[in-house]
Amino acid sequence: MSTTPSVQRPRFNPSPCDVRAHDVPPLHNSDSNPSHFRFQSLISCPADVPLELFETAVSQLIHHPEYNSTLILRSETISDSDTTIPSSVPRLEGYCPVRNVHRKLLPRRPGRDSGLEQHCTLYAFETGEFAGLPSTLVLTPIVPEGESLPYYHPTVSHLAFRYIPSNVTSTSDAASAQPTLRVETVPHPGTLTDPNSRLYRTALALLDTLHRYLWGALTHYQKRVQHDVLVPREVYQDVYLKMRERHKGLVNTWRESTDPLKHVFEDIGIATYLMLFWKDMFADSADLAAVTELHDSPWKSWPRPAKGFLDLGCGNGLLTHILSAEGYSGYGIDLRARMSWAHYPEPSQAALKVHALDPTQLLSPESDTDSKDSFLAPGVFLIGNHADELTPWLPVLATLTGASGYLSIPCCAWMFDERFTRSSTVSTLNFSDDESLNAATSPSGEAEDEVVFISTLGLGAEGTHKSQYSAYRIWLARLSRWLGWKIECDTLRIPSTRNWAIVGGLHCLSFSKQHGSRF
Repeated sequence: MSTTPSVQRPRFNPSPCDVRAHDVPPLHNSDSNPSHFRFQSLISCPADVPLELFETAVSQLIHHPEYNSTLILRSETISDSDTTIPSSVPRLEGYCPVRNVHRKLLPRRPGRDSGLEQHCTLYAFETGEFAGLPSTLVLTPIVPEGESLPYYHPTVSHLAFRYIPSNVTSTSDAASAQPTLRVETVPHPGTLTDPNSRLYRTALALLDTLHRYLWGALTHYQKRVQHDVLVPREVYQDVYLKMRERHKGLVNTWRESTDPLKHVFEDIGIATYLMLFWKDMFADSADLAAVTELHDSPWKSWPRPAKGFLDLGCGNGLLTHILSAEGYSGYGIDLRARMSWAHYPEPSQAALKVHALDPTQLLSPESDTDSKDSFLAPGVFLIGNHADELTPWLPVLATLTGASGYLSIPCCAWMFDERFTRSSTVSTLNFSDDESLNAATSPSGEAEDEVVFISTLGLGAEGTHKSQYSAYRIWLARLSRWLGWKIECDTLRIPSTRNWAIVGGLHCLSFSKQHGSRF
């Protein structure tokens, strides 16, 4: 079977518009609009792709402004219409408005920055070869009287992205007969527009992004990882902001030698994810139905594991502390206590235990009840947050103890008795000499195509076997599937390169019935 060779994206080659003459003048209002103004051209670059892809590319700019600014959390669409165009947006000569998206930008730090509504208006040529095709996007901030633009928005009244086809120019110069992308703006009085200005740098970054989106639309680009598979992004972000405000003070009281900014906000993110996942997973639980919703912390009444959680290899105990502080019952266990433990509140200290877990005790059918681990009670939800040597044991322990589910965020690659190595494709992807264990199986126990199985892991359709870590993740997923778990994978929004998670939410088959004692 032949494969299509990869094509490299053309080099982004921008040029300031004030250093050379352009045959196409900047946008300006039509005579029918009483507010006359002319846009100022800032920067341009070759387009390299057909105009038909412009709307697809700019839709990314419209719906994902957070990709271009770390100060923006996301945007929320208020309305999207191809018939109702607000009177406040420009009426451009030679163009007709064909679509308007009214959105609201939400700041990442709402206590510092305010939100901002915008009109995102698409325009098409009125006449000519490309009539009706969207070729221009104009962003118009909606600023109430007496207020000013937030810091994350450039000081402009309008910001435009234009696709200028090659035949629009009047020149006969072959070098100019190339489609062009251009950023134009109507700056506020006193706003600098030279190449060293903030506005120009913002326009440069946005033009680079649009150039990349256009090429992605041409090559049918797909993200290599999947986010927000189990927990919706908007819900997660809203709860995370509340959780961050409640626990950000931990940065100032950090007792470990590790980076507090990474560990504190990473574990706040994991706790938020777990709380939302549990809310959906245990939604049928009736034991919390009588609890009243609280405005500042609604999760106090959310469903959660009836038998609590167990954080295996909890380390500094931060995740256990955050969950305990928010009313979730459970324990964190580790081989030794950390310096942080003694500085948490008493309820959190009570939830952190020094405990040596021996998973092999549960594998012996001759072991009596008293020898079983007291923390591994039936119905508990297991957490493996960078659990190292315990990582491969997590789905095994969950199976043998009747856990209600588990979340595993693998870091260092460990097998049951040694480090995971990628010496060969066959040996590293197999965890048993039994061929039946090496085949991916669906929750019903039927054989599943390997490509289909890997595609469900959120690792991307291509190149999934190129790194040892990817091979290890596939190995873990196949182990969990073989043990009878319905698994789902997600990429967490946490400040870590090891942010891939595998979740076992439902034990579909009896371990002993499916595999007997072959483990």
